Amino acid sequence: MDTRSFLSHLECGLCGERLEADRLWNLCPKCGKPLLARYDLDAARAAVTPAAIAGREPTMWRYRELLPVRDDAFKLSLGEGFTPILRAARLEREAGHGPLYVKDEGLNPTGSFKARGLSTAVSRAFELGVRSVSIPTAGNAGCAMSAYAALGGLEAHVFMPADVPKPFINECRVLGAKVTLIAGLITDCGKAAREGIEKHGQFDVSTLKEPYRIEGKKTMGYEVAEQMGWRLPDVIIYPTGGGTGLVGMWKAFGEMEKLGWIGPKRPRMVTVQSDGCAPMVKAFHEGKEFAEPWPNARTIADGMRVPAAVGDFLILRALRESRGTAVAVPDTEILEATYLLGKTTGIWPAPEGGATLAALLRLRKDGWVRDGESVVLFNTGNGAKYSHIWD
Repeated sequence: MDTRSFLSHLECGLCGERLEADRLWNLCPKCGKPLLARYDLDAARAAVTPAAIAGREPTMWRYRELLPVRDDAFKLSLGEGFTPILRAARLEREAGHGPLYVKDEGLNPTGSFKARGLSTAVSRAFELGVRSVSIPTAGNAGCAMSAYAALGGLEAHVFMPADVPKPFINECRVLGAKVTLIAGLITDCGKAAREGIEKHGQFDVSTLKEPYRIEGKKTMGYEVAEQMGWRLPDVIIYPTGGGTGLVGMWKAFGEMEKLGWIGPKRPRMVTVQSDGCAPMVKAFHEGKEFAEPWPNARTIADGMRVPAAVGDFLILRALRESRGTAVAVPDTEILEATYLLGKTTGIWPAPEGGATLAALLRLRKDGWVRDGESVVLFNTGNGAKYSHIWD
């Protein structure tokens, strides 16, 4: 069955090269930068309304007209998306700030926000004839890809740093993936993955190295708007590794305004990273368009241990266009904030989620977040997979 996707074409995020949507692409063939999916938003505006969406299934596929899968037969879904956005009343008192909300992505299938992007990317690859997928990962993305590949009967090849927490490795293996452990960081895993891609024809679903993971991630932006009555918060604080979620939400806000679902108001977007791996923070404050690779990257928040992001310029563009900022916090503050978030909300957050609270506390102290401004923190995963840091 046709999902009535209004996908029209692909466009390079840097040089603007326009490409047909219904064939496989990784990066832009002209400049080697990420491709972005574009939609016929005028047609979509006439065909779907927020009122129509309100009665649909509580998953990210409620926004199916703005997602790239054309045929439902290829939609690989485990119920991802439409996670709750919770008013954190006790945390407001502890943090001395409100209104404060937590978007809990740990309730997604495979326990993280990565389910959104990989559901979309693997579904679209499946629709376009792919039968073997490959990913370098710090953990959660590999688990999500393995799950959706298993659902569709695709081969899954996962490349992980050898020191990632054991639960991530076990999950990928139980889901049928072939896991290769690499001595090094996610960038080293990417180099190893490329060999299999070139030799065996596996399709690369790395962060922003194909056009559709960002499409699943952008649904976080649609959900924030819908769950807050089609009004956006003043500030969104987001933990950043590869940055697909932040870039995706910024893309979603632009789409929703063109659809007539929201007005021109935008949240100030905040990137938070560990001070042991903060390439985006450094580039932002130095006024650069691209980030330099971070040497000797280290942090307890594995999802943020990304020394070089393919979509760095897109992340930095979103921060600047939104009048946002970038914050680096030490792991000690991340861990303290993770415990504070947990004991005041009932959510078991991943350290990446704790990092957003650590950033808020810094920004409140500095006066960057002002009294009465509405703030949404993103907890991007479930803390159960990080058993090694709770001992």
